[in-house]
Amino acid sequence: MRVLVGITGGIAAYKSAEIVRAFSELGHDVRVIATPNALRFIGAATLEALSHNQLFSDLYSDIPDVRHIELAQWAEVVLVAPATASFLARSASGLADDLLGNVLLATTAPIAVAPAMHSEMWLNAATESNVSTLRARGITVIDPGTGRLTGEDTGVGRLPETNQLVQAALSLVTPKDLSGKSILVVAGGTREFIDPVRYIGNRSSGKQGIALVEEAVARGATVTLIAANFDYQSSQVNVIDVVDTDGLLAAMSLLDLNFDFIVMPAAVSDYRAKSFSEKKIKRSSSSYSLELIANPDVIATLSAEARKVNPEVRVVGFAAETESGSALLSLAKEKLSKKHLHLIVANDVSDGAAFDRDENSVHIISENTSKLVSGSKRLIAAEIYTVLLDSIALS
Repeated sequence: MRVLVGITGGIAAYKSAEIVRAFSELGHDVRVIATPNALRFIGAATLEALSHNQLFSDLYSDIPDVRHIELAQWAEVVLVAPATASFLARSASGLADDLLGNVLLATTAPIAVAPAMHSEMWLNAATESNVSTLRARGITVIDPGTGRLTGEDTGVGRLPETNQLVQAALSLVTPKDLSGKSILVVAGGTREFIDPVRYIGNRSSGKQGIALVEEAVARGATVTLIAANFDYQSSQVNVIDVVDTDGLLAAMSLLDLNFDFIVMPAAVSDYRAKSFSEKKIKRSSSSYSLELIANPDVIATLSAEARKVNPEVRVVGFAAETESGSALLSLAKEKLSKKHLHLIVANDVSDGAAFDRDENSVHIISENTSKLVSGSKRLIAAEIYTVLLDSIALS
């Protein structure tokens, strides 16, 4: 995706570095237009390093290239973040007195703007009128958040979090092919406590689960997320937090499981301690024996229960293994059959590969096919849903 990021001259411009970086890490081609005032808050070198492209600022540079038209035609989606009160006023009036203003008038790409300013300015009647005008023209205005502002004051006007802005912009150009679908994502890693301090756990960060959630939302789905030991907040997602396997099973039992898709990248502990110590276990010798018992097979249970409610549900499991090549594929296909899954996503996690990283390389495996996908976890999430939708079309 060709993403054009516009930055205007407010203190929140420093956050634009994270926005540019986020788009770039998702694999998008990013260009940046910073107004001259924006460059008072953040340096051109930073933005060029993060976007891997030349920064544009001056309307009267590169005249032979007709830069404002070239950028306007190049962009597939535009995000202006932060958008100052002055920028909103000029845009609502149709003024084009700088490079960014000219590009916005010339482009046919979807545009999102994210205002950031003090509460008094955001709530001013002039700003409210300008926002209404922009929305009436089809521009998406992302409401600012509430929180600490530049000074000691707190209120509405804060630039929303990077994740929300990126998702909002990409959703403007993402096909809504999951509209009407309900999806359950189970993600993160469970923890099985052995005393009030210590637990048996794993290295799952929940990043692949977050990518699956955000891709589904962007494509129009209704999403429920069961999050094991990671924080995720979204007004568009029903989030249920759990800690251990028992909590995960309890959360599942409260859902009616009438989902179209169930996708489970969660790393669920295979074992838990046979007994729990109410007090912290003290070191008393050079060794300590811990007896473990098996946890229930959560995805097999979930798959079976969900099919009772909706026989057409598609269930996707994940297999993180320390094998590669044909051995990895063999293990994955065995799990696919044994757990009655529609798809399984398998990867080699030797030497900690994939854990707490933004990129991965996986095999998406069905009964008859296997597809290798490498790239960002968001790209992998997109491919998983595309394969699921294709399977429905062929059935």
